[in-house]
Amino acid sequence: MADELPAAVSRLRAAGGFVLDMDGTLVLGDRRNHRLAPLPGALALTRRLRRGGVPFVVLTNGTTRTPPQYAATLRDIGFDLDADGVLTPVSSAIEVLRRRRQSRVMVLGTGGLTDPLEEAGVEVLPPSGRPRVDAVLVGWYREFTMDALESACHAVWDGAPLYSCSQSVFFATADGRAMGTSRAISAMVRSLTGCRVQVVGKPSLHALRSAGRRLGVRLGELAVVGDDPELEVPMAHRGRSLAVAVGTGIGDGDAFAGQPEARRPHLSVPGVDALLALYEGAPDRSVRGRGPRLTGR
Repeated sequence: MADELPAAVSRLRAAGGFVLDMDGTLVLGDRRNHRLAPLPGALALTRRLRRGGVPFVVLTNGTTRTPPQYAATLRDIGFDLDADGVLTPVSSAIEVLRRRRQSRVMVLGTGGLTDPLEEAGVEVLPPSGRPRVDAVLVGWYREFTMDALESACHAVWDGAPLYSCSQSVFFATADGRAMGTSRAISAMVRSLTGCRVQVVGKPSLHALRSAGRRLGVRLGELAVVGDDPELEVPMAHRGRSLAVAVGTGIGDGDAFAGQPEARRPHLSVPGVDALLALYEGAPDRSVRGRGPRLTGR
C-alpha cells in the first residue's frame, strides 16, 4: 500500500479533470437539501482548479433542483461555477432516453426532473391513470402516493423500463444522514412487477460518461471525489478513473477500508481541504495529522 500511494498522488496531480460530489463532499445542507454551506477547503479547491485551468464538474444524485438551479445555489454561497457546472441524474437520463429513442416518459419527481426533460423535448407524463409510455423515471418525490405507485406499476406491466436516479438509502446533511426517495419508490415498483431497476445516476457509467463528455476528458484521466462508499468510488473503478474518498459525509475512513479490495479508493483523505493540500504538494505528514489517516491503494 505504501508503494501505491505515491503513484495515486501523482495521478491526482496529473488528472485531466475532476468530478466532484456535492452533498458530504463540497457542502452540507438540511434534510430537504436546502441551506447549503461549503465544507472546509471546498471553495479553495474549486478556485484552485479554476485558476489552474483544470476542468471540473459537480455531479450530484439530487433532483430537487435543475442542474442550472444547483449551479446558481452553489454560486450564491461562493463557488465559481458556470451555469453548466453541475450535472444531476436528469443529465444522463436525457442521454439514455435519446439513445434508446424513448420520448414519452412517466416521471415520479418534481421540477428538478420534469423541467429539463421537457426542455430536451421529452414528453413528460405524471404518474396518474394508465397512459402508454416508453419509460418510467423515478427521482426525488416525497409527494409519492399509492395512486402514483399503481400508475407506475401499470406502465411497467405494459412494457416500460424503470429508471432510477439513485439507489442510495441516504445522503449526507448537516444533521446526519437523510433518506432519499428514489430507492424506496423503485423498490416498491420492483416488488410488485419483478422488473429490473436501471440506475441513471451515480454509480452508473451513464453518469460518469456524461461527466466525461461535459468535461471533454477521457474517463481514465478523471479524478472522482466523493463521500459515499456505494457511489463515487465504485463508479470511478467502473470507468478506470482515480477514486478519491473523503470522510466528511456518509462514509468515514473505516467505512471505505472495510470495502472489498476492488471497491476501495485509491486515495482516502479527511476532506477536500486535505485533498487540496495533497494536490498542491504538501508533505504527506501534514495531511496525516488531520482526522483519519491518509491511505492509498
